[in-house]
Amino acid sequence: MKIGIIGTGEIGGNLTRLLTKLGHDVHIANSRGPHTLIDLVNETGAKAADISDVARGAEVVIISIPLKNIPDLPVGFLNEAASNAAIIETCNYYPKQRDGLIAPIEAGMPESKWVEQQLGKSVFKVFNGIWSKHLLERGLPKGSSGRIGLPVAGDDPHAKEIILQLVESLGFDAVDAGGLAESWRQQPGTPSYGKELNGDGIRQALSEASPIRTKEFTA
Repeated sequence: MKIGIIGTGEIGGNLTRLLTKLGHDVHIANSRGPHTLIDLVNETGAKAADISDVARGAEVVIISIPLKNIPDLPVGFLNEAASNAAIIETCNYYPKQRDGLIAPIEAGMPESKWVEQQLGKSVFKVFNGIWSKHLLERGLPKGSSGRIGLPVAGDDPHAKEIILQLVESLGFDAVDAGGLAESWRQQPGTPSYGKELNGDGIRQALSEASPIRTKEFTA
């Protein structure tokens, strides 16, 4: 598949490494411009692009940038993606540590619903609760003992199936975590966040989550 990735930090960079190894046509972009991506391009074979072009023709677009920077993305850049493209966002709200106060999220809006509102496109919340090192190193064949489960929250059934299969291909048990309105169940501070649980463990943790944000993750 053609996959566009915006943000080449710890999660975006490691997804670039993994997805190029699987043979996908990966295009990457960041806020500093294509010339800053030479090392990752040389390492992985991914293609560098401007943010305004990186989604062009992409069947999957992954956005992995600080949450506070979502409104700064170019208007309409996702319009260049393939019809019915699956849009993934890996963002987390860290008000004290990085993002500052975002009033709708503080008032109870799930982080991913806010991202969806900013982008004007349906999105999926994936890859937000796994350590980047484990994402790169802990993928295992299906059925292996110790295989980590990753929740996938979002609404479009066709796009969700593409993402579930993509997660499985990376070596993780893909767990359908419901619609985007339920994505708060995998936000920072919830039982599944940052935990190395198998698929059943993730399902249990999601069921035990509370919509009340912990003090660490409120402004």
